[in-house]
Amino acid sequence: MNKDVLAYVQEKTKELMAASSCCQEAKDAAQAWLNAVGTEKEAEETGKYIAELEEDIITVDGLIAFAGSEAGKNKFGAEMAAGLAKHGQELKAAGAKYCDCPACAAAEAILSKKDEMLK
Repeated sequence: MNKDVLAYVQEKTKELMAASSCCQEAKDAAQAWLNAVGTEKEAEETGKYIAELEEDIITVDGLIAFAGSEAGKNKFGAEMAAGLAKHGQELKAAGAKYCDCPACAAAEAILSKKDEMLK
């Protein structure tokens, strides 16, 4: 991976880890990747990191569905869940593919460099 892509992904990885919406599994994969950069484990950890991000990133449709579900209402409260569902509909109408919370935004940015990361 070239140095510009590496620097970009490292920056976005730190943003991901700082996001309150980032799950622990993604934080752990991010830290393992950061620790492996420049070592013989870098390629292996890069693959694991990408797989974790692809598993965790939430599509707009997933956001809408979760926010409208009982589980979403229980997690966020009815009012906030309704607001998230509305926000998801607005994102979808604007053509967005993914949730725009800080964790998903960072994951999307990192995954946009997937091909370069795997070189």
